[in-house]
Amino acid sequence: MVDCVLAINPGATSTKIGYFEDDVLKWKKELTYSYEQVSEYQNVMDQYAFRYQDIVDYLKTQNMTPASLDSVVGRGGLLPPVNAGAYLVDEAIMDCLKNRPVLEHASNLGASLAKGIAEEFGTSTCAAYIYDPVTVDQMEDVARVSGLAMIERKSIGHVLNMRAVCMKIAEEKLGKPYEESNFVVAHVGGGSSASAHQQGRLIDLISDDEGLFSAERTGGLSLKEVIPLCYEYTQKEMSDLIRKKGGLVSYFGTNDARVVEDMVQKGDEKAKLVLEAMAYQIAKTIGELATVLYGKVDAVILTGGLAHSARITELVKKRTSFIAPIYIVPGEEELTALAKGARRVLTGQEKANIFQERAYS
Repeated sequence: MVDCVLAINPGATSTKIGYFEDDVLKWKKELTYSYEQVSEYQNVMDQYAFRYQDIVDYLKTQNMTPASLDSVVGRGGLLPPVNAGAYLVDEAIMDCLKNRPVLEHASNLGASLAKGIAEEFGTSTCAAYIYDPVTVDQMEDVARVSGLAMIERKSIGHVLNMRAVCMKIAEEKLGKPYEESNFVVAHVGGGSSASAHQQGRLIDLISDDEGLFSAERTGGLSLKEVIPLCYEYTQKEMSDLIRKKGGLVSYFGTNDARVVEDMVQKGDEKAKLVLEAMAYQIAKTIGELATVLYGKVDAVILTGGLAHSARITELVKKRTSFIAPIYIVPGEEELTALAKGARRVLTGQEKANIFQERAYS
């Protein structure tokens, strides 16, 4: 019997959907919106009705009817800290994402959209899930200590893709389960984060405001330099500076690394230096996380949009190849990761968690 799964990944100006039979992608669609269209809504959750209707309309063009789906899975959203894996979408999850999300983000719509589609197109046993939200937290206590008593380090990053590529490399390259492997993974793109995985647990994570800079974000900065800026800019302006106008945008006014690489090809020394510095910081972050695993690393993985760049990946390899074999998994396969997670629940390989809200300490 074939398991039919729909995966839903809401982004800032798009909703990506993919239909899978067992683990095979049959089709995918990106429903896109203009910035002006989404900016009309004060809150992300206010976008539910039109995004839901667009999914419904498209599914009907694919001859979807009631009882077509065995499971629907959505991007997790910014819940308080949760364990890895699947969570059954219930009223508690939807209430938290609507009223008390950690941050406003389009992925907060994933649970509600999955629930709505499951009710309209699912079989009688069809359930809605989310899988590996960005706030998956399996960090060891020693990793939480920040150096300032009132601030605790938090696990917020590209968990869905990072765990998925670990499972992929464990199976296809190492020939052993993720649960028996140690990895250091760097997801590099518009925002970047990196993580250490020990025997199937993500035990430490360096978020996009702590370490490596990216296409749009500054990464970690000297507080001595940042503090005076806080008196020159508003809180929103500072946030935009760090999260939207940092990285390559800060230096070149673009978040497209291909544009910067073209500048290098034309002899621009500044562009060459900044790309080398980006690779330098990625490598330094990988080295930092290797110490978390006491150097016992089975593989280093580079993933995300910037992993398409041969220049950046080769520079990172030069500095980190002594740690472990390096595998490049460019881009992201988040729809596939979502669908495979839901199917592991359907086949009994995993058991879905029930959400219980807990706060950061």
